[in-house]
Amino acid sequence: MTTAKDIMHRGAQWIPRYETLDRAAQLMRDHELGSLPVSDPDNGDRMCGIITDRDIVVKCIAYGHDPARMTCGDLCEGTPRWIDAGADISDALQEMESHQIKRLPVVENKRMVGMISETDIARHLADDQLAEFVQRVYAA
Repeated sequence: MTTAKDIMHRGAQWIPRYETLDRAAQLMRDHELGSLPVSDPDNGDRMCGIITDRDIVVKCIAYGHDPARMTCGDLCEGTPRWIDAGADISDALQEMESHQIKRLPVVENKRMVGMISETDIARHLADDQLAEFVQRVYAA
């Protein structure tokens, strides 16, 4: 059985909810990331959301907000999705497909240990499986 931990990329970065969006953008740039899980230090560093580079542009800058004043917590919406490190890759695919998400944090012992991205999926699926995954995630 191939697990989420087997295909994830390790060392995923995260950011506390009180950090500003300009700091998040700097971390994304420095680590060549398109998203950052957001943690809540007041709740045992549990994940409270995920922000993307697109979120910063569309939900902050496009509305004329200052990314140096707006926090990561301001952009967190809904329940963050994640997968247990020991879960089968098919469970990770199902989670990503059913919620149409392109990045999935991997959690072990209540701590984020990595991230599964589209690139990680592409490296581990046959072409026909990959085509089906892309269709389901990007379907309108």
